[in-house]
Amino acid sequence: MKTQIAPRIVVDPTVRFGKPVIEGTRVPVELIVGKMAGGMSAADVAAEYGITVADVQAALAYAAQVLAGEELRVTP
Repeated sequence: MKTQIAPRIVVDPTVRFGKPVIEGTRVPVELIVGKMAGGMSAADVAAEYGITVADVQAALAYAAQVLAGEELRVTP
């Protein structure tokens, strides 16, 4: 059973072990973020994985949202 957690982003325990993926695909958000961090353009990532540039942007927006909500604990 899939659950939409952000625009274009879903989780389903039967797909990629429940990790966030682009809706209608098995392409995980973490893969997209990693490819972009490695220097690929959004257009290249989209072409490589059969998704749209809007899907790539949605993955980046979701990742930013997750990081914005993270609570960091600094220990001396």
